Amino acid sequence: MDNVIEVKNLRREYTRSQGFLRRKKQTVKAVDGISFSVKRGEIFGLLGQNGAGKTTTIKMLTTLLAPTEGSCKVLGFETFGEEKRIRPRINFIFGGEMGVYRRLSARDNLRYFANLYLLDRKCKEKRIEEILTLVDLKDRADDLAETYSKGMIQRLQIARGLINDPEILFMDEPTVGLDPLGARMLRDVICRLREQGRTVLLTTHYLPEAEELCNRMVIINRGKIVAAGTPEEIKNGSETLEDAYVRLIEGVSV
Repeated sequence: MDNVIEVKNLRREYTRSQGFLRRKKQTVKAVDGISFSVKRGEIFGLLGQNGAGKTTTIKMLTTLLAPTEGSCKVLGFETFGEEKRIRPRINFIFGGEMGVYRRLSARDNLRYFANLYLLDRKCKEKRIEEILTLVDLKDRADDLAETYSKGMIQRLQIARGLINDPEILFMDEPTVGLDPLGARMLRDVICRLREQGRTVLLTTHYLPEAEELCNRMVIINRGKIVAAGTPEEIKNGSETLEDAYVRLIEGVSV
């Protein structure tokens, strides 16, 4: 399998103001020299605590944020400078209930986003039906999104993220705020995407979810990678991924 994401010595710094009248400046290293690659067709996880640098990394990969240093390539193109070559071929889903129009039905939401990607009418309607079936929303496709549960909203967000048939789907905490049943259904959808050969990069705080879904992963702490590999390689003899995670984070933090 070829690499569809290649990150080398990636850094992102920003400056924040401190002190009285906020005149003192401090440089913060949100991402501090990380390197990894993602192969076509795998589910790849970014794990870490809040503030570790996961979302900043995803923003750089999805062309929303420019790197301070290093190389960040998606589908062979630089994410800063060649972003127009990347954007039509990827999509991004975030946790929570934002990202869809609640006063529209699922079908009308998907029609709207299909129009943004300039899909022709025949292709658009066929694509919408396929996606509604994939995310188990076909029976509620014409109901307003405001009548949906959180889990259904998240499945609609995945449907929205698939409308342009992306080669890579980025997911930032896709199961946040969901009850166990909603999270289970969403993980089932992600597994179906893997069966279709999709490439998915996701962040999550729920370690059993990462162990179940991800072919490979990296753990980030304070902007640096502290472990990388398959779930079994990262466990390295620990009984659970959670045990290994705590050991790695505490070992760095000491």
